[in-house]
Amino acid sequence: MKTIKSIFLIAIVSLFITSCSNNDTEVVPVVAKKAVNIHAPVTTDYTVNPPAESGDFTKFSFSTGTVVTGNNWDVAFRGTTIIFNGGAKVGLTDEPERTGVGAFSLQTGTFGNIVTAPNDADFKQDKSGALALPKSTWYTYNRQTHKISVVAGKVLVIKTSNGHYAKMEILSYYKDEDSTKDPRYYSFNYTYNPNVGDKNLK
Repeated sequence: MKTIKSIFLIAIVSLFITSCSNNDTEVVPVVAKKAVNIHAPVTTDYTVNPPAESGDFTKFSFSTGTVVTGNNWDVAFRGTTIIFNGGAKVGLTDEPERTGVGAFSLQTGTFGNIVTAPNDADFKQDKSGALALPKSTWYTYNRQTHKISVVAGKVLVIKTSNGHYAKMEILSYYKDEDSTKDPRYYSFNYTYNPNVGDKNLK
């Protein structure tokens, strides 16, 4: 009788462990969202050459889908400057500390067709003296109208501060996606994979 009870108890424990194990490895669906009017103000001093920029960066977290103030940011914006939470400080005024493992890879193609993050070797990080994403990479500037236009077909694939993967398509640099309105308001599509290390982006 004791033997039967022992076998039954072992079976129950094994079932419980297996159930927990399955729950731990459950794949969570990829999140697809749109961020609108992420304000990225900047103060520019034109009395020096080149002009000097200052002011806090607006920090965004893909896991929360919101602007954040802590160290849990993945990408940050100030004017046309975009930085990532990994690597080292570039050397900009009022630049936030890098506290994560974030990196970025610029991919060419349509947002819907970029379905997998590239190899780790394709990712870059900010470093002293150099942005991972140079300003002129994602937009063009019209000197006559002073307007910023987003370059089509450029998708930012991002390794987040805590090792997840996301992709981002910048849609506009103007409030309400209207170039007649105020600048320094980012709108972008993004997908975020909540499963750490999973490179699936669809």
